[in-house]
Amino acid sequence: MFGSLDISTSGLVAQRTRADVVSANLANANTVEDADGNNIPFRRRLAILAPGDPATGDPNGVHVREIAQDMRPPKEKYAPDHPLAGTTARPGYIYTPNIDPMTEQVNMLEIARAYEANIAAAEATKTMMQTSLRLIA
Repeated sequence: MFGSLDISTSGLVAQRTRADVVSANLANANTVEDADGNNIPFRRRLAILAPGDPATGDPNGVHVREIAQDMRPPKEKYAPDHPLAGTTARPGYIYTPNIDPMTEQVNMLEIARAYEANIAAAEATKTMMQTSLRLIA
């Protein structure tokens, strides 16, 4: 019975990590410079999920295997007045992150629904455990 709670918990942790990644993507959707001031835009991050728990060897549940960068090329934006416009291959253009806010918002809705489903599964497990204990006593 505790295994099903562990599965729901692993799903909650994975969805929280996904939400953190999407939040970081949205927060950096307009970041066009790296730490050194070069026109190297923020790259969208993706949380890659995998089955099981590598720490315990349990095949049940889910974990975040890695936080990967989206390797699609950055967007080009015509901004001749921008201070970095002359640093790209095309004069007057800057590179911007390849982040679509609408896609990220849809991802966040999906994450919220998955989180709610894991909460519901954990609650159902808790109810079954309480009922079982009442029957035993």
